[in-house]
Amino acid sequence: MPEGVLEKVTNSGQQVEKISFSAKISKFRELGLLLFILLLSVLIQFRNPRFLTIENINDLVTNTAILSILALGMMVVLITRGIDLSIGAVIAISGMITAQTISTHPNLNPVMAILLGTAIGIICGIITGFLVSKIGLMPIIASLAMMNIFRGLTYTISGGKWVSSYQMSKSFVGIATGKILGINTLIFIAIIIYLVFYYFINHTRTGRQIYAVGSNPDSAKVSGINQTKVLMLVYTIMGGLSGLSGVLWVSKYASAQGDTASGYELTVIAACILGGVSIAGGAGKISGVILGSILLGVLNNALPLLNVSPFWQSSIQGAIILVAVVVNTLVKRGVDRNNLLRRKI
Repeated sequence: MPEGVLEKVTNSGQQVEKISFSAKISKFRELGLLLFILLLSVLIQFRNPRFLTIENINDLVTNTAILSILALGMMVVLITRGIDLSIGAVIAISGMITAQTISTHPNLNPVMAILLGTAIGIICGIITGFLVSKIGLMPIIASLAMMNIFRGLTYTISGGKWVSSYQMSKSFVGIATGKILGINTLIFIAIIIYLVFYYFINHTRTGRQIYAVGSNPDSAKVSGINQTKVLMLVYTIMGGLSGLSGVLWVSKYASAQGDTASGYELTVIAACILGGVSIAGGAGKISGVILGSILLGVLNNALPLLNVSPFWQSSIQGAIILVAVVVNTLVKRGVDRNNLLRRKI
């Protein structure tokens, strides 16, 4: 082999070997996040022995269930290079309508209440998906507009009044406190949704198309993927999960208000980013999203136990999210360079 060619190949090989370190990090990112959560939990336990008690762990997991459900929906939206800022408002309007229905019809089966809230969320998701996929509005603009519309409708429907626990049936409030097969209902529902999403994302054609649209929209279009249907689907899924979460939220806190879940969409996005979902699209794993949700759950649970000021709690969470974004950006950049060099060689 000529010396110049040999030198070029050698240098390229060295570059690939160097950059592949980022690829290795991306493969084991979930393991690293899990170890960080475990280490953080041990450190918190040293400061407050009540943290790892059965009662507190159960409370932590239960509180994280709704967040993780929403994070799964946001994951598929982010994978397609989109975003949905309306989910907090969808939680509010679905929760409010369901709570009012329960107040009027106290004998309504809790399953029907869940289906009602989910249906309302699906309708909201279809509207947002239509604006993004059919009209062509930017996701951030469409979802921001719908966020304000849905929130305004919630206040209008409620007349500015709350629906309190005494207006709700015991069977409805019992959704959040009841158990199925010995598991808290919220956690049980979350597990079922995890399993369905895992199969959908990893073992269906549509799941692969979602990643394809986010990775390279132009190539996806050339290959015959209907991007309009894919985008409509992901926003509908996000809406449905938001509607479901609205019912679970109202049941858990036994209260429906006009400002329910205000700003919660940012927490959901943060859980996705911490879990390694790329805001540039095309990358994200269910395991990472679940771990990201758990990390936020640990922080929300532990910081008050450590008597950290609420102002510092926001700062700490913001700093962790910022670090996660920087790490995700660097890893993705390294992986992209690594893939580019491999193709050249």
